[in-house]
Amino acid sequence: MALILFDDNAHQTLLPLTYTRPVADLRIGIMTIAEKWAKHLNTTTSFHTLDYLQAKFPINIEDDNLFINGAVCPDEGLLEAISNLQTGEALKHNDQLLAVRLNQAGAESFDPVAVFDKIIPYTTLFVSIKYPEDIFRKNDIELRKDYQLLTKGRTSATISATNVIIGNDFFAEEGAVAECSTFNTTNGPIYLSANTEIWEGTHIRGAFAICEHSQVKMGAKIYGATTVGPYSRVGGELNNAVIWGYSSKGHEGYLGNSVLGEWCNIGADSNNSNLKNNYDEVKLWDYNTMRFRKTGLQFCGLIMADHSKCAINTMFNTGTVVGVSANVFGAGFPRNFVADFSWGGAQGFEVYSLKKMFATAQKVFDRRDHRNFDETEQNILAKVFELTEEYRRF
Repeated sequence: MALILFDDNAHQTLLPLTYTRPVADLRIGIMTIAEKWAKHLNTTTSFHTLDYLQAKFPINIEDDNLFINGAVCPDEGLLEAISNLQTGEALKHNDQLLAVRLNQAGAESFDPVAVFDKIIPYTTLFVSIKYPEDIFRKNDIELRKDYQLLTKGRTSATISATNVIIGNDFFAEEGAVAECSTFNTTNGPIYLSANTEIWEGTHIRGAFAICEHSQVKMGAKIYGATTVGPYSRVGGELNNAVIWGYSSKGHEGYLGNSVLGEWCNIGADSNNSNLKNNYDEVKLWDYNTMRFRKTGLQFCGLIMADHSKCAINTMFNTGTVVGVSANVFGAGFPRNFVADFSWGGAQGFEVYSLKKMFATAQKVFDRRDHRNFDETEQNILAKVFELTEEYRRF
């Protein structure tokens, strides 16, 4: 059976984070949503997504196909209900399609808003993401679930006796290294993936996960629920932050209630606010309505999409959204929405041209031997540049 993760309208409500990927490629907890389903169902995944993303995230159709909503995170109830689906049956929660099982002909013409003849209602609560802030808001739930899934039947590797571990929910994979640091698991589990390093003097409170080949620099202070994706480096102070991978926040400064995409870089001593001075509800820029949307949250920090960067001493206001491939610098607070492919700061912005952006991205990719800034990557970014033109009204 082919497992295909599809995008519904969440792909639009999660912008700008989904300009460069399907929804199921978003990391929440320890793994991406696609990795969670693959782990649970012991199979590989493919994607039903927008045409310009399909080259990087292809679809694989077979005689028997299980389509699962890429915005939905697996749990025992969903797994049982989906596993019981017969060909032609669709699982729905109210009007939201959760899954459908289709033959080859049905799969080739699949549309997530199509009407299916055989509907099975699902009424149990589950975790799904609709807006960017859902990623850090629900990260604690998913981090705990992923920790249980990944550690089941396994024994933690031994780390140096120079560390202090408080509580029992600590797991280190082989190759994880830590020295002279404290790990407090009384509020949530802590997971160190293979080939990670926790440098001296770091203090971590769970829930926390660091993915393969990432590092935490000396003296960092990290509070749950925080995830550091693969091939990243972090330092300073982090609180309820989700960093997807290949990104760096390597210096002092605060990052809280925030999401960083891939290939991002946060300059030294940069900070984000996560609480308004008047304690009011935080609003975030909404790409679809082209206005600020109420989040219902009192704590909400920075949402930064792939390939974006900021210079030293950058100050981000509460509830700032930075689009794909933006470059932020200069004194003062930049506005709360920094459009994709923008170059500048509080004093104003200009267009960050594709030529300049590609030159920088090539240098960044060259630092990773296993990743190539190839034509597929370039075509995606060129399409995003085209799609986001209307937001660059400087």
